[in-house]
Amino acid sequence: MPYPAPGNRPMTPAEWGMLIALSAVWGGSFFFNEIAVRAVPVLTVVFCRVALAALILLVVLRLRGERIVRSGAVWVAFLCMGLLNNAIPFSLIVWGQQHIASGAASILNAATPLFTVIAAHLLTRDERMTRARLAGVLIGFLGVAVMVGSAALQSLGTHVAAQAMCLAGALSYAFAGVFGRRFRAMGVTPMMTATGQVIASSLLLLPLMLLVDRPWTLPAPGLPAIGALIGVAAISTAFAYVLYFRLLATAGATNLLLVTFLIPVSAILLGTAILGEVLLPRHIAGMALIGTGLAAIDGRLWRHLRARTAKAA
Repeated sequence: MPYPAPGNRPMTPAEWGMLIALSAVWGGSFFFNEIAVRAVPVLTVVFCRVALAALILLVVLRLRGERIVRSGAVWVAFLCMGLLNNAIPFSLIVWGQQHIASGAASILNAATPLFTVIAAHLLTRDERMTRARLAGVLIGFLGVAVMVGSAALQSLGTHVAAQAMCLAGALSYAFAGVFGRRFRAMGVTPMMTATGQVIASSLLLLPLMLLVDRPWTLPAPGLPAIGALIGVAAISTAFAYVLYFRLLATAGATNLLLVTFLIPVSAILLGTAILGEVLLPRHIAGMALIGTGLAAIDGRLWRHLRARTAKAA
């Protein structure tokens, strides 16, 4: 079944559903990571996440009767995608978060859609910048800042090098979204693309993990850490990247990376529902701004209101 071409169009209800689901499974990765990093170094967690996801997706491909693609050009693209979407941003953001608060890192990561709007405008023909799209991205960015809180905003400006690393990671994600559009034109399915990317990411991260963490010197992790690694690999990586590449093929890079605004919302709602955390007024205000920004980007609500106003006049 051919996918509709991405472009400057509103997302369908099914695409919005996939975007919300993607934000939920990526928001859930914070819970898995919090458990895993208590017993396993960060780079080992990242490598295990993509390597286990690669094994899971290879099994799924086998059960579906699909063979892994053998084209050299496609595998070069997988390696570039793994570099832009995993190896570079994971390494930069992990390094940056060692020196700045997680709230400040969340705000900097929320620059991803803004970078994506600019990159897609410059590098594609069908995802051009519009005033509504740019305004929606800026409103959504403000929503993330309000949700995270003033303490994180006050910390912006300290540890400039670490913040630059986080921003560079967000820029890498933006270029990955634009670069990954080519898999649709190459005839590679979202399932195959997700599998190829995590295999490539595993190969890229393996030497870095061995060099930095020296895992053979570490004690064996306990069952909670093992369970968390399996969870983050199966749910927040394997399943998430199938959604990611399906959305990228149909909705385009700019719409896909709006998920960056929704991940903090999912994380806060999950924390409230599962961990009993308190939902503060700033969280509600931030969610309202994010919703307004997403509505502006989608455009249908504003067109409907303008049509009703014109009809009444």
